[in-house]
Amino acid sequence: MTVRRDFQEPARCRSDLVIGREELCAAARTQLASGGSVLLHGPAGIGKSTILRALAEEYAATAHTVLRCSATESESHLPFLALADLLGLVLDDVCPRLPAAQRTALESALTGRGESSLQRDGLALRLAVLSALRVLAARGPVLIVADDLQWLDPASAELLGFAARRLGGTPVQLLCAVRTEGQDSQEYDRHLRSCPPDSLAVRLGPLSHTQVAELLGHRGHGGLPRSTIREIHRTSGGNPLFALELGRALAENPTPPRPGEPLPVPTSLRALVLSRLDMLSVEARRTLLVASAGARPTVALLHAAGRENAEAECAQAAELGLLATEYDAPAVRFAHPLISAALYAEAPAQERRAAHAALSTAASDPIERARHLALAATGADPEVAARLAEAAALARDRGAPSVAAQLGLLAARHTPADGTPGPQERRLQAAEDAITAGEVDLARDIAREVLNRASVPAERVRAWIIAIDTAGHTMAEVDAFFPQALADAGDDPRLLALVHYQLGWRALIVEGDFTAARDAAAHAAELAARSKDRRTELLALAFQAQTETLMGHPEAPRTIKRALKEPQDPRVAWHHNGAGSARFRWLVMGDQLAEARATVTGLLREVRRRGSVESEVHFLRGLAETELRAGHCGRALDLARDSLRLARDSGIGETASAMLTSLAEASGGDVDRALTLAREAVEHAEEDGDQMYLSRALGALGYAQLVAGDPAGTVRSLRRVRSLELGLGITDPARGRWQGDLAEALVRVGEPAEAQDVIDAARDHALRLGRESVLAVLDRSEALVRAAQGATEAALAQLRSAQERLGKLGYGLEEARAAFALARLRGRRPGPGAYDEATRMFRRCRALPWLRQVEEALTSLDTQPPCPVPAPLDALDVLAAMERQVAALVMEGATNREIAARLFISVKTVEATLTRVYRKLGIRSRVDIVRLAAGRRAH
Repeated sequence: MTVRRDFQEPARCRSDLVIGREELCAAARTQLASGGSVLLHGPAGIGKSTILRALAEEYAATAHTVLRCSATESESHLPFLALADLLGLVLDDVCPRLPAAQRTALESALTGRGESSLQRDGLALRLAVLSALRVLAARGPVLIVADDLQWLDPASAELLGFAARRLGGTPVQLLCAVRTEGQDSQEYDRHLRSCPPDSLAVRLGPLSHTQVAELLGHRGHGGLPRSTIREIHRTSGGNPLFALELGRALAENPTPPRPGEPLPVPTSLRALVLSRLDMLSVEARRTLLVASAGARPTVALLHAAGRENAEAECAQAAELGLLATEYDAPAVRFAHPLISAALYAEAPAQERRAAHAALSTAASDPIERARHLALAATGADPEVAARLAEAAALARDRGAPSVAAQLGLLAARHTPADGTPGPQERRLQAAEDAITAGEVDLARDIAREVLNRASVPAERVRAWIIAIDTAGHTMAEVDAFFPQALADAGDDPRLLALVHYQLGWRALIVEGDFTAARDAAAHAAELAARSKDRRTELLALAFQAQTETLMGHPEAPRTIKRALKEPQDPRVAWHHNGAGSARFRWLVMGDQLAEARATVTGLLREVRRRGSVESEVHFLRGLAETELRAGHCGRALDLARDSLRLARDSGIGETASAMLTSLAEASGGDVDRALTLAREAVEHAEEDGDQMYLSRALGALGYAQLVAGDPAGTVRSLRRVRSLELGLGITDPARGRWQGDLAEALVRVGEPAEAQDVIDAARDHALRLGRESVLAVLDRSEALVRAAQGATEAALAQLRSAQERLGKLGYGLEEARAAFALARLRGRRPGPGAYDEATRMFRRCRALPWLRQVEEALTSLDTQPPCPVPAPLDALDVLAAMERQVAALVMEGATNREIAARLFISVKTVEATLTRVYRKLGIRSRVDIVRLAAGRRAH
């Protein structure tokens, strides 16, 4: 098929068609834009045709002629068919310009009216194809788009390759795709012979879990639980076609797979991956079924499960491409995870149970034995249930809460209704394990199931608490649960303690009322102590301590000591809402960075050992924040990005992680990325009604705007933070540390009086609480206020003092910012060496955005020696202090940019100030200011 197009603006690759392929598309696009050719290759279903179509749509607009072909396996035996697709519609145009012998051979091959063949007319045909492409290229660029090169008939492939190798500088490009198997496959080498010698070969690999989730969401399957999406990614091996088919099958199937069972595989994929299954012997097929049922199958395991000829049967499957060949490796590995799932799905239920029964005695791991025992059994069986509950406890101790949740659900299914413990209790334990594993969707579903079945108050309250927990920071959505939970709790102090603990979180997150949150936590701790529920008491005390710390409440140290008092519960000690976390927050706010780092590192190590996803996300943020305070911006950025990736993967703590990553990006990464993440965090906090994190997100946005050179934006954002925190009752300036940034931005926009007011209010609380680093930052900002008011020497002295104190406290980035302010303030035209200290400090911190600010400051330097600022003239007495300074610098010939650098304000502020000066003095331009000064001197 041939398409002629007029030149027009090329369309970009549609992002929805190239999910997860942005870098590969960029490389291919660069190659095509330079006039080169591209060969896409990879296994079936990996997305080659999708990328081919997207690139062809983009680059076809730049070609005068587009030649297309798409071969199929069923037609690959027909000679010259692909060549006919490519040249059929231009044959009448090019043939008259070909030599007679070439024209005859080409027409005969493409029309079938003669007996042309490569054996008979080989040279004439080869030259004819080459000449035809040159004729087309003489009229304008030619793009050849060929999909599924592996199915090209041999004659067409030979002719196309001959021409491609000889096109030289002719404007003919090839955009092709070919199926290859295996990560290190070199099959595409022979297909490169059909492309020009300098073609770029681009291999398409599997998508990541996040990319598969994005793809499923784009195709309308975003409502699937995250645990299911993870299983889709595992089963599909990251293959987008397989993932979409699995997602579609699950969306259409009203009955989800049972715990421990593989995903249902649709018939379309079974046929695709099991096409060679009928070539296996019956016994080999049974051996593969046992292997597909096992978690980590080996030949030894298959022998123990009764498959006596496992080696030979596995070798037979490997020859057919069903198993991967790994010499000297004990594992039996399927060539693709989907083959295992499809084989299992294809087997009758009775054969599956038989395979699990064999593995229940053959497996060496007690968890695996219990799982197979459950999948081999039917109906309630107290012995099986007990075995599964024991295995779940073992998995929990091993730090595998996701496995524990699945085993717990199996235990509940096999538990008799009158069993002790009962099925609902085991379901609730499974839900709590699911929360630990970060599978909040699964936990929420279990809680709903229990609420539909349970009548025991303790079970119902526990289910309500799980349902509330899964809401995270969207607690406004579960408001209706609290009255029902209180009703089920009755007058039982142990159950009431659980509910009031959650009511404390609701007061903090939804209402933004720290006082109410503290009171609810204290009440919960009292109720829990009365009922001897030490775990809930410790959680409530830790929460009370955290609220008091953020409020700047004098009781905070004593409450932390109470929360750390023995006896402790290990489940609380490492929990992100436990006393260890409260102590870490106290340490980091109290400038004890080394001890804070050691504390949070230990907590992070423990939660990783236990497999607690939410706590890991939380403590990754905590460690990133500590490193950021210490000025280790590169390390902080890596940790923050890890936290954000894990938060997005699990759906837990996304707003908080986006906020923290924004701070890290603005300090040591990409400022545009910082702005995007901060705005995302603000939007999510507003949507969730999360008052606590809205102020934090706005604080991050204000900082990013400051680094980006938008002081007016900083003022807008941080004024909102100031208003929010006044309403919330937050008085400790170490909580968000935004006060210094707001004051600095206010100076830059010409509002030094408001800046001083912010500094004075924050200083009172910082002095009361002993926040030394906050006081030093406030002094740095106050120095800028003094400089704006003309008290340069006092400002310099205050900056030097602030820099020294911040250095001693270990706040590397804040120390560097003080050095930068000193360099800018020492003179209007300092030499380049004046910035050396700030440059060295920012480099040590890996604070790349701040280094760029230093470079901009150096670029604006004027090599002329600084001139003293003249004494204000009488005519300037009507002006405010800032206006007099700006007018005086204009009189000496300074540009707006130089004035901004000298007074540490923005160029926009200089312009606005000059507008006020003109109005007050009754003049129209800066020239009039100079004339006014000259006139005064003449007198």
